[in-house]
Amino acid sequence: MVGLIDKRELILDAALDLFYAKGYDAVGVQEIVDRAGVTKPTLYYYFGSKIGLLRNLLERGYSIMEKSVLEASRMNANLPEVLYKVAREFFDYAAAHEKFYLFMLALFYSGRENEAYKTVSPFIENYYNMIVGIFENAASQLGNMRGRQKLFAVGFTGVLNHHIMTVSYGLSDNEKFEISNETTYEIVHQFLYGIYS
Repeated sequence: MVGLIDKRELILDAALDLFYAKGYDAVGVQEIVDRAGVTKPTLYYYFGSKIGLLRNLLERGYSIMEKSVLEASRMNANLPEVLYKVAREFFDYAAAHEKFYLFMLALFYSGRENEAYKTVSPFIENYYNMIVGIFENAASQLGNMRGRQKLFAVGFTGVLNHHIMTVSYGLSDNEKFEISNETTYEIVHQFLYGIYS
């Protein structure tokens, strides 16, 4: 049984490395199995197809992020504290799973008819809705939002993703992705200044 689990993980890891480096559409099944050291029938046995492999890769990576962000978003605290904790979870996740996070974002910016976009879209939508929920729960602190909670969620996730992409851009292989607690505080503070003003 251990050998079976190892092969599955080898395929997922090889696919992530290749998809991250070249993009989903540029990578073929043969390249993935060559990198993983398995056969095509093994890949098809576990995942059914290349898109099935992508779906499993997204589920594996997203479930970890979803759990931590969901816990942070449900904190019984004021909005600045909740947003700080959520931002910290995003940044810590991106630091620990940089390839996955950046690959997931890249998929979201691909063509709308692309099968990879259609596969990642529900994951992105789910985490966007978690952020919308934060602002809906903070209505007593923000007053009548008149639908602005969706704009706040777009703005907040956009700011976080922009910082993640900016920090990771140009890092060499031996440099570590990191966004400090102080920077996280400043990011949240600046965002809040925008919505309170």
